[in-house]
Amino acid sequence: MTAQEHNRLISIFFHVQGGLQVLGGLMVALIYGGMGGFFLTAGNGGEQQLIGGIFIFAAVFAVILVFLFAELDFYAGYKVSKVQPIGRTLGIVVAILSLLSFPLGTALGVYALWFFFGDMGKALYNVDGAGGQFHAPPPPPNSWQ
Repeated sequence: MTAQEHNRLISIFFHVQGGLQVLGGLMVALIYGGMGGFFLTAGNGGEQQLIGGIFIFAAVFAVILVFLFAELDFYAGYKVSKVQPIGRTLGIVVAILSLLSFPLGTALGVYALWFFFGDMGKALYNVDGAGGQFHAPPPPPNSWQ
């Protein structure tokens, strides 16, 4: 496979991971929100309504957190697909965060890190060439010999 094909696959996988996170966030919102609504409406005491409020708060907090991570995946996938230098950096960050999501995220994280730190990824994003971000210092001049 060429570097462009690997890059395209990683971009697609980032988008798929973001979509799965959105789906998971909606499921969490439905379950926790439903439980909170049940406790709020069926509860006749203050304690049950407090538990309902805690469930509603947990649902809102979890959904916001999941959607932020999903947005990071979508943004990184977009920048990687456009082969922009910030795409490589975002791709590395998302790949490292993906390592925690076993088993699919771990596979995606290892694959993306292998590509971004490999020769093909460095060549595609022009890391070692002109305008790259990693330059070795020039060797000392030979005039002293």
